[in-house]
Amino acid sequence: MRKNSIKNTRINGEIQRVLAEIIRTQIKDPRIAPLTSVVSVEVAPDLKTCKAWISVLGDEKAVEDTLAGLKSAEGFIKTKLAREVNLRNTPEIRFIMDQSIAYGVSMSRKIDEVNRDLHKEASDEEVQTEGEE
Repeated sequence: MRKNSIKNTRINGEIQRVLAEIIRTQIKDPRIAPLTSVVSVEVAPDLKTCKAWISVLGDEKAVEDTLAGLKSAEGFIKTKLAREVNLRNTPEIRFIMDQSIAYGVSMSRKIDEVNRDLHKEASDEEVQTEGEE
């Protein structure tokens, strides 16, 4: 099976969906942040390993705690995944932090700040020109 085959793409999507559901509903570890999402999943062509990119909305401590909680629950997650997804081999999952969502939120805030400052400067200039007339 090639890396980008249709079968591999379908397996990636199904494992991503099931993994997100397991993390959201079945893991009771308090270290795992409530705003944890599975951004992407890449299963190796031999179905033995899987990289799961996880995004956590929160501070650095929440990110570290969530990663520790997920690593400690790997066995539980693999068991649940094996029951939900019918594969010959259930892949070993490696969690990788992906901060793209947090990066996007911070960039959006910065853009909003710049727009607010520009709007404020424009309104200040209008007040100055009205005062000169």
